[in-house]
Amino acid sequence: MSATAPVALVTGATSGFGQAIAAGLHGRGWIVYGTSRGLPPEPAAAGPRMIPMDVTADEAVAAGVARVLRETGRLDALVNNAGCGWAGALEDTSLDEARAQLDTNFFGAHRLCRAVLPAMRAQGRGRIVNIGSLAGIVGVPFQGFYCASKFALEAYTEALRMEVKPFGIHVSLVEPGDFATGITAKRRMAAASGAGSAYLPRCSTAVARMIADENGNTDITPVVRKVIGALEARAPRLRYPVALPSQRLLVALRQLLPQPWFESLVMSYYRIR
Repeated sequence: MSATAPVALVTGATSGFGQAIAAGLHGRGWIVYGTSRGLPPEPAAAGPRMIPMDVTADEAVAAGVARVLRETGRLDALVNNAGCGWAGALEDTSLDEARAQLDTNFFGAHRLCRAVLPAMRAQGRGRIVNIGSLAGIVGVPFQGFYCASKFALEAYTEALRMEVKPFGIHVSLVEPGDFATGITAKRRMAAASGAGSAYLPRCSTAVARMIADENGNTDITPVVRKVIGALEARAPRLRYPVALPSQRLLVALRQLLPQPWFESLVMSYYRIR
């Protein structure tokens, strides 16, 4: 079977950004496959097609991509949105916890890219949008490994963009700040970050600030628009930041202020001075 409409694969599409991106693309006439780590919900009569996929499992990724290609004969776009959030002091974070964070947010994206690129190269075209974060530009205290996963995705996307451009494949980053996507309820804390941790008071204060920012920014439409824009633009940009004005200012000030001043500003923002 060969699809006439463009085909997109959106990971982590059962909630938050992924669900909204999948719905937005479907509304614009795309054939959309969304992934769910567990058993996908029953699809609507007309809407994105949900398939099971654990982005940390090579076999599941390969099977999911193969299904899309088998059913449609093409794959025009990949949106790497699946992710998870861990918080806690770096000293309190075990290697297993750190690996879990990186395996989903960074290596998961790499697994998907490796799986879709052969088909995109054969087509002579394709779009990949990786969902990064402003936490991939500014290190956030008590989100160290989350930031590490997103910093890594920044460098990865820059390099991948140049490697695959000669094949007609365009790669972009959408970099949201804090939004109400459900990540707050799903965020996991390092096991050693509770009672007895030397960092507990400051960690609790910083995480409370993160939660307040997330819960206070409920309109995720700007993020969806950026993703669709990157997928449909004739010449997509590398980066599409989208965040609260205060967070955009923080990113800009990183380039302007001496490092000690900037560190003091970030610590004040998260109320841990």
